[in-house]
Parts: sequence; C-alpha cells; structure tokens
Amino acid sequence: MASVHLVPYDELWPREFAAEAARIETACDELPIRLEHIGSTSIPGMSAKPVTDILGGCPPNANRAPYVAALTRLGYVHRGNNGIPGRNYFVRGSPRSHQVHLVNWSGALWRDHVLFRDYLRAHADAARQYEELKRQLAITFADDRRAYSDAKGPFIRAVLRDARRAGTVDSGTD
Repeated sequence: MASVHLVPYDELWPREFAAEAARIETACDELPIRLEHIGSTSIPGMSAKPVTDILGGCPPNANRAPYVAALTRLGYVHRGNNGIPGRNYFVRGSPRSHQVHLVNWSGALWRDHVLFRDYLRAHADAARQYEELKRQLAITFADDRRAYSDAKGPFIRAVLRDARRAGTVDSGTD
C-alpha cells in the first residue's frame, strides 16, 4: 500500500495545475475537454498530499478512447474507473505527482467535485475541519491510502449536503 504523507500548502500548486492543464489541452488537441483543479492542493492554505488533482470533463456519451490515448501519451497510466462508475482514472509519476479524473462534464461526479472544492474555498471553518480530519486519518491510515480516502467519505458527503442546502451549487460549466 502507498503511504499517506501530508505536506504544508505550497503556493506553486496552482501554477503546477495550470502547466499540467495546458499539457493536457494540447494533447487532447481537437477533443472537447474542461479541466478544473480539485482536491486539497486546490484549497489555498490547506495541507495536502503533494499530488496535483485534476478533474477532466468531457461531453456526455463521448467516446473516451481518444482521451485515454491522449493522456497515455503524456505518461499517465489508465486505471479504468478504479472503483467509481462513470470515471476514467489516471495517475502519473513515481511517486505519484498527478492524477486525473475524467468524467462527464454535466454529470454528478463533475458537479460534486467542483461543489466540494468551491464550498471549502468559501468556508474556512469547513476547510479547517477537513484539514484536521485528514491529519488524523493520515496517522490512523499511514500505510493505507485507500482506507484513508474511504474514511474521508462521511465528511465529504456532509459538506456536499451543506453546500446544496446553502444553494451554492456551481457546476463550473459556464
């Protein structure tokens, strides 16, 4: 199992996302794609695993094979849906430095990722609670990245419920 190691926020993370997004857009050439910086590296000030987390959106019912080929040419390893139906999951680097979640840009996976990120960016208290939870889970599941990720689920679902209740839904597709 891969270990869980959190590091303090790095001001370079948004630039790293922008550079990688440009590489992906170039590789996808004529393919319609939308890219968003998600995950803890997208939340200013939050400690995170030093992995650039990218949400890639493609049109509903798009043939994903050309996207898989484009990302593979960039050095990404395709791991299928990795347990989440409707997603194509990719990783790059050893140790992992980037991951891409390719989903339908008008689907629930896209909306939930963007909503969670935007809510944490706008609600410092929720971001602090999430960071503290991640610190505790990184200790508890230091050698089990999957258990670490699964244990964050209840908090993430609660934040999404709060965000929907607050009416802060933003699909990020404008």
